[in-house]
Amino acid sequence: MGSDTEAEKKKTPVALAPIAKPLAGKKLCKRTLKLVRKASEAKCLKRGVKEVVKSIRRGQKGLCIIAGNISPIDVITHVPILCEEANIPYVYVPSKEDLATAGTTKRPTCCVLVLTKPAKGELEEDVKEKLKTDYDQVLSEVAEVTSSMF
Repeated sequence: MGSDTEAEKKKTPVALAPIAKPLAGKKLCKRTLKLVRKASEAKCLKRGVKEVVKSIRRGQKGLCIIAGNISPIDVITHVPILCEEANIPYVYVPSKEDLATAGTTKRPTCCVLVLTKPAKGELEEDVKEKLKTDYDQVLSEVAEVTSSMF
């Protein structure tokens, strides 16, 4: 009953939801979380189920990243369906805590939507170009993972 250290907490396996497919591998997960961090810094990120659903229904395009260890699972079961109807690619990552950290939030996040354009204003050209290249790279890898599923 002693206190756990940070290293011990990190090593515990997460209980993934049975619908968490396509699940990102280690390499893709790392790249995806890095993209989320850059998008957050550039204000091109929608966090949480409510914001993501609202953005998808309004017709905004991007990449949806969903956490795989959500409980109860009913909270996010409708998000992949919305993404498929709107032709938005989506991928699951193993941990909602890692997703929140990448999105610069302390609160664990169920899902985020990386937008192709910021909600307000314009980005600087170099930031926009770097974000676009990372986005395209992750998008192509997500397409590979998704196509291997079917």
